[in-house]
Amino acid sequence: MPNPALPVLLRSPLRVGGFQRPNVALMTAAKLPETIAEQLALEAGAVAGVIEQLEAGHSAPFIVRSCPDATGGMQEPQVVAVRDRLRRARQLDDRKGTVTRLLDGQGKLTDALRQAIDRAESLQRLDDVYLPYKAGVASPAGEAIEQGLGPLADEVLAESPSTSDLDARCAEFVNEDKGVTDAAQALAGAGRVIAERFSYDAELRGRVRSLVRKKGKLVCERAEGVKDKKVEPFKAYLDYREPLSKTPPHRVLAINRGERSGALRVTVEADTEAAVVIAKELLAPPTHIHTELLAGCAEAAVRSLVLPALAEEARHELSERAESHALEVFARNLRNLLLGPRLPGKRVLAIDPGYQNGCHIAVVEPCGAVAATESFSIVGDGAAIASARARLLAVAQEHTPTLIAIGNGKACRPAEELVASLLADELKQADLEYLVVSEAGANVYAGSTVGREELPDLDAGARSAVSIARRVQDPLSELVKVDPASVGVGLYQHDAKGKPMRDELEEVVRSCVAYVGVDLNTAAASRMGYVPGLNPLTARRVVEHRTAHGPFKTKADLKAVAGLSAKAFAEAAGFARVPDADDPLDASWVHPDDYGVADKLLSIVGLDKSSLGAEGTGERLRQAVAERETPALAAELGIGPLRLRSLTNELASPGRDPRDDLAPPVFRRGVVRFEDLKPGVELQGAVLNVVDFGAFVDIGLSDSGLLHISRMSTGFVSDPHALVAVGDRIRVWVDSVDTDRRRVALTLVEPGSEPPRHGSKAPRRRGGSRRPVAASGDGAAGATGAEPSTKTPKRSKTQKDRQQVGGRRPGGRGDRRGGQHEKKRTYESRSKAPPKPITREMEEGKEAMRTFGDLMQFHEKKKEQNKQDETGGDKGEASPDA
Repeated sequence: MPNPALPVLLRSPLRVGGFQRPNVALMTAAKLPETIAEQLALEAGAVAGVIEQLEAGHSAPFIVRSCPDATGGMQEPQVVAVRDRLRRARQLDDRKGTVTRLLDGQGKLTDALRQAIDRAESLQRLDDVYLPYKAGVASPAGEAIEQGLGPLADEVLAESPSTSDLDARCAEFVNEDKGVTDAAQALAGAGRVIAERFSYDAELRGRVRSLVRKKGKLVCERAEGVKDKKVEPFKAYLDYREPLSKTPPHRVLAINRGERSGALRVTVEADTEAAVVIAKELLAPPTHIHTELLAGCAEAAVRSLVLPALAEEARHELSERAESHALEVFARNLRNLLLGPRLPGKRVLAIDPGYQNGCHIAVVEPCGAVAATESFSIVGDGAAIASARARLLAVAQEHTPTLIAIGNGKACRPAEELVASLLADELKQADLEYLVVSEAGANVYAGSTVGREELPDLDAGARSAVSIARRVQDPLSELVKVDPASVGVGLYQHDAKGKPMRDELEEVVRSCVAYVGVDLNTAAASRMGYVPGLNPLTARRVVEHRTAHGPFKTKADLKAVAGLSAKAFAEAAGFARVPDADDPLDASWVHPDDYGVADKLLSIVGLDKSSLGAEGTGERLRQAVAERETPALAAELGIGPLRLRSLTNELASPGRDPRDDLAPPVFRRGVVRFEDLKPGVELQGAVLNVVDFGAFVDIGLSDSGLLHISRMSTGFVSDPHALVAVGDRIRVWVDSVDTDRRRVALTLVEPGSEPPRHGSKAPRRRGGSRRPVAASGDGAAGATGAEPSTKTPKRSKTQKDRQQVGGRRPGGRGDRRGGQHEKKRTYESRSKAPPKPITREMEEGKEAMRTFGDLMQFHEKKKEQNKQDETGGDKGEASPDA
């Protein structure tokens, strides 16, 4: 264990805390809101209000809905950001306390160490401070210390007079019983001790860490002895290197998957020589009498100890960031999928297509009840197909569905052709349409406990068909029943760590349920369990109470549910409603605690609450409130101006579902055939999944088309999510068709409007090089339906400018994406401005060049002048060399 009294070690903890950012200080309870506010560019008072509500145990949706004035009207993403920063700050403070206690228990807690611990702004910095004092593992330095060479290392570092004749002093440590046979061996052992102590230096580690992050490269090679078949999915990375700072998350995840499969050997390449220079500057001062020895020890420390550890750390950080990013992408796509358009009032005939087990049919009523189930096979001769056609026709004629939904399973294509044929012939007058639906997760539901409890009399195939029908009627209500990881809208989601992914996705689902709300008398326990304040157990008790005592008549009836605490009721009541309640406020999203304020507001503006929901009432209410001075009216009601605005919106549109404003899914009557596609064909599609390198779009084929990020605009696009989202209806054109692999590449750029492309290469992204797209895995999604279009489709509401998620109802509920305000961006290629000419003084060497462009101009002029000299032109003055 190093001696902290040594000068070289005393210097290190002080340096680690000596960073010059005045805004980073010891996060005491008083300074914490200001620190978080500065980090997130928010108001400190609003952050303090959020922290107060979080410490009271309230959820983010509840804080947004009930405390807008205390939080400055923060939206949910901002509240979540504050919560996450608070959590990290508390973790750091807890770790500081642990390190302080450990050092104090060892008797090694000096004032310098305490100061360094207090100033550590991250867990990483704190670990650097504590590293020299951790219980060590076996090492060459530890062996040397056991041989009694630690004091010799101390003397060398401290420039002890006894080491003025170092060879003689080393000879005094010869001890054959301990394995030290001569002075050279003693010096080597002391050097190993010094090198290990140097490797603990916090400033050295900090500066080398920065060097690795900035200049390190990720290097991939083919693993030794691996078979070609195993390497095939990762062939783009067999001889690959890229700076760590520029490697995108999806590429990191693909490389990690290749390494785990044994196909790739992955290392981090660092600038070793630059790191050695840093170490010598820090740890081998020229004035030290043993500077050459220290320089050698510093180099050994960097090469053998510091760089390997920091390269591994950099790789770990890269993977952590990539997984975190992938989880963000997954969460964003999941939110858009869950909050997709619903189709209430539709009787749906759903088909779960299959070859081996046949196709399963379910007719589901608008209320979700199962009216009929059937199964047939589409494999066999003409007689088998005719039988399948007859059975499907009989079900359709008997139950008269208003929509047919086909799962995008393996037998989707023949099932779709069968349905399209019926719609064009026997069902031509039925005014029926169909759509192809992603069946991801339907089989999971069919085999789950929830599926068996809900549909105990049906087999797994029929339950899967019912799930497909219900997810068309209400995606949120049905998809909350399955594991989010199985819905197929992620980026390498199966590589993410289990618990963080589950926690993040559960929060997304809870946010979506809170955004839409629940009907207390119809919501299933699977959905109600995500209401803020409730959990699966209390949700089940709510449903059991409803079954035993009949429908809820008021929101207050929730208090009678066994095991539901007053705090849980206060949290949940604002996200639930009773549509047929005697009190209209119970049918709205107004919280029971605000009923008195709502009655007073309606009285002031001259409206009766019995008229809530009637045509024109909401507009009259908003107009009446707008005509009054908002602060004065809010003060009269005893609430804040922001809460007044939210309450007005809730009363103006009681019970409104925000999904009703979304464009419906893509319906079809005909079939899109792969053979009919060629470059330039216009299609209408639906976005199925958005990932870093583009989006997968349903264009009506069994497999989705890829809209690569490079084909989303004529200019540079940094983030596909800025342009498209899961569920968006978009107009695309076929960019290319791969007939061998039956793949279709799409573009958002209308043919004829893009700049010419040279050769067959895809347009280059910023940086000038084409990068490999993700390897096989979770990038692709299954297809649902779309058909060729000859006119510009109506723009989906989901593609228009969106507001932030915040208030739960109209005027405050905002964008279903759950992100910041997003607008459509148009990117245009811009021509470069001509370079500024160099001056005569620059040509004559009297003035410094400004850029490499200036140097290029100088050489061009010199070349032109030489040509004139060769052709007999006038000779000018000789220009000096650059």
